[in-house]
Amino acid sequence: MEERGGGSLLVEIQPFLVITDHDYILLDAGLGFRNKDGVLQLHQHLIDHGVNPMDISKVLMSHLHKDHAGGVSYKDPVSGERALTFPHATYYVNEREMQYALDNDGKSYLAEDIAILRQRDNVVFVDGDGIIDGYIHYTLTGGHCPYHQVFLIEDGAEKIFYGGDVAPQISQMKSRFVAKYDYDGKRCMELRQQYLEQGRAEDWTFLFYHDVRTPFARM
Repeated sequence: MEERGGGSLLVEIQPFLVITDHDYILLDAGLGFRNKDGVLQLHQHLIDHGVNPMDISKVLMSHLHKDHAGGVSYKDPVSGERALTFPHATYYVNEREMQYALDNDGKSYLAEDIAILRQRDNVVFVDGDGIIDGYIHYTLTGGHCPYHQVFLIEDGAEKIFYGGDVAPQISQMKSRFVAKYDYDGKRCMELRQQYLEQGRAEDWTFLFYHDVRTPFARM
């Protein structure tokens, strides 16, 4: 978990690691903060749980808002150059979200964190809906931002759903409301109901990025 506190602002987030027979999959990349020892918090959390950050093989990005993509890259404290936080991983990013983020650098997007994605060959830009390696489904949803996407990982009998900021908290799945911070709040509400019903029917495990009290659940 990474937190940023300041006045009335507190952001609680939790990128997820999903380990399958094929991959070490990171779902979104956090804020990119360092701990008091100068180590990237995300790297330290992985190490604390026995995972070498260099073993991450896929990074799946729901969207590129700074609280999800601040950890895509880091600035080397000595050289000042940017590097990908997980250099051995393949990053999967929506093509139109990438362009939208660069065009709207500022409050929600930070171009300096993500511009490197255009410069590396281990980045796959996707569009619309599709399947990665036969078992990871991605779906373009919009809603929270114009080119947001969600992921469903089918690992054997297990189905793991990551809804990013379309489905960020369990409480939002259980109530019908339109959030003012969403690009299209009505669509987000409709998607949450759709995924809730489908997840119940198919026994999905939901991962909630902004819910540190209930980070995952079957509905």
